[in-house]
Amino acid sequence: MTSSGSARYEGDSWDLASSVGVTATMVAAARAMATHGENPLIDDPFAEPLVRAVGIDVLTRLATGELSAADLDDDPERPFTAVTAAADNMAVRTKFFDEFFLDAARAGITQAVILAAGLDSRAYRLPWPARAVVYEVDQPQVIEFKSRTMADLGAHPRADRRTVAVDLRDDWPAALRAAGFDPALPTAWSAEGLLGYLPPDAQDRLLDTVTGLSALGSRIASESMNRVDDGDEDRLRERMRTVSQRWRAHGLDLDMTTLVYFGDRNKAAAYLSDRGWLMTSIPLPELRAINGLSPQPEEDVPAVEMLYISGTLYKTH
Repeated sequence: MTSSGSARYEGDSWDLASSVGVTATMVAAARAMATHGENPLIDDPFAEPLVRAVGIDVLTRLATGELSAADLDDDPERPFTAVTAAADNMAVRTKFFDEFFLDAARAGITQAVILAAGLDSRAYRLPWPARAVVYEVDQPQVIEFKSRTMADLGAHPRADRRTVAVDLRDDWPAALRAAGFDPALPTAWSAEGLLGYLPPDAQDRLLDTVTGLSALGSRIASESMNRVDDGDEDRLRERMRTVSQRWRAHGLDLDMTTLVYFGDRNKAAAYLSDRGWLMTSIPLPELRAINGLSPQPEEDVPAVEMLYISGTLYKTH
């Protein structure tokens, strides 16, 4: 059985088969499922081989199509919607961030930074313009694994890909500059699937740091969730434990409640708006509808509104 590791703690570390790193592999598996689906919204040919290289059995079988989401729905009274909806949700999420980077490139922004890049393959699969530089920031072992695996696959970046092997809790701006990042140039920043895995104060510090490194005209894209009431938090934790038990039954020892940080946090879009960014947001259900997907089935758990946000820096303090 593959173990995700214990609860998060100050200074903890991980690879793509442990702790919060497993979520990057789960995301890549969902991208592979979405790519192989009927009328796919995205095409990520690297998702499946990257998941296979990590070697988590159940995720490999999902990524390759040996298992389907329906195969994991072994409880007809409570369908495993965490997997059933994952491929569709990941398809619209991936498309949102793909279009964000392509729109920024069309606007003349040639410098992109992918924070917590994980198994993101955009440097290899998007049609970047000439002179585009893509910085990928993540833990050293994550960066090394993906770079080696992509080289073994014979894949070549379609932009000037520069890796920044550093923990976001360390001095990543210095490492980013050392890799050639120019804060005087407008930048397209992504923080995809990241903020919920940061403590609330660390989220604010990250957004402050990004703002401080951004020239006017820079762009940012991320996700934001509404606040969860104290009473609802207990119900959410219980639901996450149930989902984790379902994963455990399929060989993945995952405790989702240990990976995310609960507690009151600032809404990312409003926080950035107060710091000079002109922000827009779109709820996940609306994004699904725009892409022709039906609404997700309702569950007897508190609604946590997921917003996809993007914006442009129009003033500095």
